[in-house]
Amino acid sequence: MKFTSAAEPVSHDVIRQMVMRAATVAAKALTDTEQSAEGRLRTLMDSHGEVLAARGPGHPLTFESFMTMLADDLAGLLPDGVSPEEMAGVHLINDDGLFEEDLFDLDQEQREVARAVQKATQGGRSTSLAEIEQEMDQVTVNSGLRKRGTQEAYAKGRADLSRMPAGTEAAVRRLNLPSVVGQYYRPVSFAALYEQWWFACPVCRWPMKVTRHRSRKSASGRVQCFYRPHAELMGASYTFKIPAAGKPPTLIPGSPPPAFTGAASVLAPDLRGPVPKPMPSAGYVALARGPWRYTTIPGLLEIALYDALIARGFAAAPESHMSRAALGADDNCPGSVTLWPFLDTYDLHVDVWLPDGRTQSFQLDVKDFTSEMLLAKKIQADGGDVGGAEWIVVPDHREASLPLLRGVCEEFSLKVATAGEVGQTICRTAGIRWA
Repeated sequence: MKFTSAAEPVSHDVIRQMVMRAATVAAKALTDTEQSAEGRLRTLMDSHGEVLAARGPGHPLTFESFMTMLADDLAGLLPDGVSPEEMAGVHLINDDGLFEEDLFDLDQEQREVARAVQKATQGGRSTSLAEIEQEMDQVTVNSGLRKRGTQEAYAKGRADLSRMPAGTEAAVRRLNLPSVVGQYYRPVSFAALYEQWWFACPVCRWPMKVTRHRSRKSASGRVQCFYRPHAELMGASYTFKIPAAGKPPTLIPGSPPPAFTGAASVLAPDLRGPVPKPMPSAGYVALARGPWRYTTIPGLLEIALYDALIARGFAAAPESHMSRAALGADDNCPGSVTLWPFLDTYDLHVDVWLPDGRTQSFQLDVKDFTSEMLLAKKIQADGGDVGGAEWIVVPDHREASLPLLRGVCEEFSLKVATAGEVGQTICRTAGIRWA
């Protein structure tokens, strides 16, 4: 399956990216009431200039029209002749008049595609793409972890970033991360604070977004994970009544979302624990958004899939392709599993030891993109999976993306499945139960 974008000039991708970035910054400034009016106006004017540069001299746009269009379909800011693709139907500001956080994810994913396209083309690199690469925090984080050189050190670092995206300064220091990685732990952002308190998402443990809503008769608040699936599909969304001055809010959970069923139920998080409690901002730090979104979030799924296979009898292998004898596994062991093999060339390597003495291997690469179209475009630009995986695995809540991804991946002999489906496939091959 080919996208029309594969044949269009790279400049169209750059135009979409320039418009996305400028509009995202502008919408954030427009809705950020904590910033000074002068600072907000300056940001809006700069962003307007960036959009004009992307549109070109043949497509003028007045400042007044730009401001109006920030609340409409993002694709309207593109010049004629540039397909909206992943920007179609996207709104920068939601119905509550608040900035739409998913725009950060789309911006990051656009940059991932730009990097892949740049690597795949023979021409020189443009300045904009060089800047894009430098801005991608999670790329720097993963490179920093690899510098330790050993599989064990890399796997520990990746696991630590997934299991502790926020914590006390002392706890983060004890992780003993490379300094280039540790610098991405920063004070809890203002958007996640209610006065001096913050709340950890029960799924990912990162500080949740705090918003206040006022009407003529009452005032209330909402706390929800910045990662939409955690908030909408896994229950990480709460309300609260405005407390007395100097007191932290008490969170009230909403109606529980429908439970995952079938193969997807194995990896679904258990949220039957207590409601998140207020944590003091003093002395706590949290990962920057990029490493949290594209290292912590997929890392939690990778670890969950690894743990699920271990729980079903698979042996933990420090390196891939290890034999039953080398691992000291008994005859009932169905196989082995390695997490982030070859310093994260791909995400999981699973060997199933078949009764006839053969080994069937599964090389899995977990991908969690907000935009399935951008993920498909990246796979095309990479010419398949850049690390040599044979399976592209998406979270169970992104099952709807499978038809599009399968159409693209067929060209590169890649298989595509949700995490629950691939776990079930592995266990069926091993002759054991998954769910």
